[in-house]
Amino acid sequence: MRTAPPAAPSAAPSAAPLRAAALLAAAVTVTVLCAADAAARSYPFGPRTRSVNDLGNQYVPFHAHLWDLLHGRAHGGLLINWQSGFGASFLPDLGTYLSSPFALLVAVFPRDRIDLAVYAVTVLKTAAAAAAMAWLLLRLRPGRWWAAGLLAASYALCGWTLTAGNYNPMWLDGLLALPLLCLVGEWTLTGRHPLLGVLVVAGAWTANFYTAYMATLAAGLVLLVRLWLSGLGRRQRLTAAVRAAGTVALGAGLAAPLVAVVWSGTRHAHPGRVLHFRPVPTEDLLARFLPTTYSFGTPAVYVGTATLLLALALPFHRAVPRRERAGWTVLAAAVTLSLQWGPTHLLWHAFATPQGSPYRQTFVPAALLVIAAWHALAYGPPGPRALTVAGALFAVLAAVASGSALTDHGYTLPVALVAAAGALTGLALLGRSRADGRTRPEGRTPADEGPPADDRPRPEDAPTARSRIRRLAPAGLAVLLLVGTQVGETAATSAVATRLRLAHMDDYAPWGARQERQAEAIAEADGWPRYRTDPGREQTVGNDPLLVGGEGAQYYSSLTSDVLSTTLTALGGGWTSRGRNVQSLDNAVTDAIFSVGARVHSPPDPHQRWWPDASGTSPTVTRQDVPPLVTVRPAPDAHRAFGPSPYRNQELLLGARVYTVPRLTVRTSAGRQPDRSTDERPGLRVGAAPAGAPRPTITARCPAGSEVYLWAPYLSGTARLPGQALTGRFRSDHPVTKIAAMQRLGRTPASGRLRIELSPDRTSVVPDGAVGCLDTARLHTAVQYLKDTGATRVTVSDGTVRADLPAGSTGTAVVAAPRIAGWRCATGDAPARPAGAYHGLIAVPLDGTATTLTCTFHPPGLRLGTAVGGASLLALALLGILAALRRRRAAARTAPPMTARPRERATSPL
Repeated sequence: MRTAPPAAPSAAPSAAPLRAAALLAAAVTVTVLCAADAAARSYPFGPRTRSVNDLGNQYVPFHAHLWDLLHGRAHGGLLINWQSGFGASFLPDLGTYLSSPFALLVAVFPRDRIDLAVYAVTVLKTAAAAAAMAWLLLRLRPGRWWAAGLLAASYALCGWTLTAGNYNPMWLDGLLALPLLCLVGEWTLTGRHPLLGVLVVAGAWTANFYTAYMATLAAGLVLLVRLWLSGLGRRQRLTAAVRAAGTVALGAGLAAPLVAVVWSGTRHAHPGRVLHFRPVPTEDLLARFLPTTYSFGTPAVYVGTATLLLALALPFHRAVPRRERAGWTVLAAAVTLSLQWGPTHLLWHAFATPQGSPYRQTFVPAALLVIAAWHALAYGPPGPRALTVAGALFAVLAAVASGSALTDHGYTLPVALVAAAGALTGLALLGRSRADGRTRPEGRTPADEGPPADDRPRPEDAPTARSRIRRLAPAGLAVLLLVGTQVGETAATSAVATRLRLAHMDDYAPWGARQERQAEAIAEADGWPRYRTDPGREQTVGNDPLLVGGEGAQYYSSLTSDVLSTTLTALGGGWTSRGRNVQSLDNAVTDAIFSVGARVHSPPDPHQRWWPDASGTSPTVTRQDVPPLVTVRPAPDAHRAFGPSPYRNQELLLGARVYTVPRLTVRTSAGRQPDRSTDERPGLRVGAAPAGAPRPTITARCPAGSEVYLWAPYLSGTARLPGQALTGRFRSDHPVTKIAAMQRLGRTPASGRLRIELSPDRTSVVPDGAVGCLDTARLHTAVQYLKDTGATRVTVSDGTVRADLPAGSTGTAVVAAPRIAGWRCATGDAPARPAGAYHGLIAVPLDGTATTLTCTFHPPGLRLGTAVGGASLLALALLGILAALRRRRAAARTAPPMTARPRERATSPL
């Protein structure tokens, strides 16, 4: 049997089929996503929220902050976000979550429809990825535009998108980047569009460099296969490879100003969990090829049954040249297996195992499976032999996958078998219609057939209406079966994933009446920068200040600074996500330290169902007299380190003794002394009381009338002083991924005897020194002193704090903001120097001569990134100039000779 030689890079197909394929892919993608959400009754088509996990906690609030920035309503700018974490570097968050051009679309939506805006961005990104893949498929190999559109939609709607990318919208930029970067690789093969190629790479790395890195690796592998199949000489291949490497280097260099800032931000971020990769069992891996399976910690390699069958048929499709069969099959299989091997797992994730799902690169094997399927179809539908083998392989895959706990025998297997039957029937009918149309038989290519003997039409060959219908009917039925199968199984897979995510992950309500009331209360109380307004301890999401306004401690990001997390923890603050999601701390002393002059108190969020429903209660605002943002400490004890007691640490930052920390007596529900904890949680262990039994208690003595606080970071449950209206709510877990914040319980009775009743819902730990009794009169005295000696005027812009100080101020000026890397300060006319630290806050020494203080923020990495970006831009400009000169010289060499003699030209009157 003869096979055609590998084809050289083909010319671009006409624009009409490219546009048609892209539009079809986008339309199918949008239809399936919306239909699946409607079937699952998910927002915006039903009552079920789609804001699960980080989507509700991070991405929606960050897009809300972007909306505020674009409309001039945010406190802060591109450099500093003054609303979160008492002042956080914003440019790294922008580069991580918001640098995609699609994110700008939120500006056209109303502020109270921010959830809908993020949903629209998600759908549009997915549709754009489908359109880009359709374009790529027709560039790799000419074929039927509708088939390219359907296969491209199967890529955009792969299992990774439906189970992971759907609620991580910034990752979807990688889904779009992969086919675009592969197109750049095609351009480098022929030397076309060099400038556009660099800009595409720069756009991909700017939008989301994390997934762009994975997409770049994948595009490089695709280019290597294309070079192997191209039939080009060794020098031409090397030239194309160098051209591709230069394009990536220049494009990534142009994105360096943002990428370098994000990279530097990760160096200063609070460390998360250190995980070790473990591959999943084979049956679980194979189960994720099937429709309607879901799992957070396994690779979602589902691409649609028809696409999978075509990829399985490729090695046995004799119409496809052997080299192409081997190249695409080996590449798809090798990359899929790389998901399960530790070294390649680290390579895909830039040599750091992620803290979440360890299979974030799964969109890459999905793309390669689609490319393999396209080559199996573009040469003509597989014949009966290839389809039979593919069906048998699919049956083996399903049989092995049936042993996985991820496979629902009453749902997954029936859907998979129906989808397989529909896809095989559709492909068989497609092959029959091609045979009826007198297409080349399996195993033959255009090179085998030669020119036709006679191109003139003969009357007897004119098709009748009946013959035309008979020939087109199988093709039409095949298309209906393939489209119906793909839409049905993918919509079902998406609906199942939507519902199971809600069952396995934390979820948050979309914008509603609660957030509206919070935002109104904050807006009425706002006094920035004279004082901060904290959105409150009773949070709705982990980034309440970004969502509803205000300026508080709350902050949740992958780039939460280590200094912020450790400082607030030392002061009694709580957090989740192992310290990267810091929470508000409702404490009079810390409010004075951080100039929180207004605090919103909302009822517990009824959507969370953690505490009794109080949804009918309106938020209230309490106010407190606090010092300005810049205070002066005459004799700071900056060399004394924080200790184990948050009460003493607060006093250290305040500069005054205001707490009584009494000795405690802890008793279990049986009245016995508890055992000491033997794990990493220091203190005494208390468990939940049996039904009808007394509660565990803490007893102590404090000055009458003092304000009682309980610091129990490893308590899960509630605590209260009998006879007091307040109930302290504590949330922690073990192993420790979240700790509870210090809580105010009320006031000490006239007798001075305290009895705190605990209601733990699981085994908890009470630390030594858990109770602190605040003398509010002493606190008022300390605050008044800081007001009298502090700044007389403070102004805050994006990355600059300016303060007017009393004449003769000595000691240390302290800015009530975490001393994150990048702050530089100057007093008077002195040059700016790196800011000092005062127990985690910004500090500047004073010598009594200066009356002004100016602190400016420069994001770490921005200078290096700008230098690299400038060098890349200069190199790109020089290359463009050289290319223009080469074109001019080539045009001069090929210009027709002048017909007039030199003397005639010189004497011509013109």
